[in-house]
This record gives sequence, C-alpha cells and structure tokens, in this order.
Amino acid sequence: MSDLKSNIIEALHTVYDPELPVNIYDLGLVYDITITNESNVHVTMTLTAPACPVAGEILFDVESKVRAVEGVNDVHVDLTFDPPWNKDMMTEEAKLELDMF
Repeated sequence: MSDLKSNIIEALHTVYDPELPVNIYDLGLVYDITITNESNVHVTMTLTAPACPVAGEILFDVESKVRAVEGVNDVHVDLTFDPPWNKDMMTEEAKLELDMF
C-alpha cells in the first residue's frame, strides 16, 4: 500500500458518524479508495442508512479531511448504497466498541 493511501486511510479514521462512537473506516462505510497518477483521490462510500440525517456533514468531512492529506491533488466522494451496508462490514474492533458480539 502506498504511503499516500495509508495517510488517506489514517485521515478517514478521524471521520465519525455522529450517531456512533466509531470512525467510518472501521464501520466499513468506505468501499474503495482510488488514487490516480495525478494524486486525484476517488472515495466510494456508503452510510449506515439511506435516510441518514447527517449524510451531507459526513461527506463534507470525508472530502475535507482527505483533501488536507499532504500529496492529495483533488478529491471526489461518491455515495452508493450498492451493496447496502450491514454490520458484517465492520472491523472486529468496531464490533467490540459497539458491543455487537
């Protein structure tokens, strides 16, 4: 994994769904991170629910935190609900944090 991608993932660990005390990366909401040769970053992600009332806030937070990573030229965040998010997409740490075992 490139240093840039590692730094982007580290930045995504600082973005939280306001309704849950776990970051969006460990929740499994980030489906894909693509980096072009020009250091343009494309993040494909989802939300825990399609009607999430803070969707705009989370997407803005993702874009601004990834944009702040040194070496990133441009950021585009795509929201998808295919496949739908489910609890199995969470890391073990997130499941422990939320007592979901």
